[in-house]
Amino acid sequence: MAVIALLIGFSFIIAVGFLAAFLWSVKSGQYDDKYTPSVRMLFDNDKEIK
Repeated sequence: MAVIALLIGFSFIIAVGFLAAFLWSVKSGQYDDKYTPSVRMLFDNDKEIK
């Protein structure tokens, strides 16, 4: 039974680590898209103007 509590504790620490890494990457601008807005006008629109 002690092994299960130990594994739960380790998995919680790892999950908190991944959450911290994700939040750090979002705050540092890792997911900012700087390429698509500059070429958006080159993409075809599927909507037809009537």
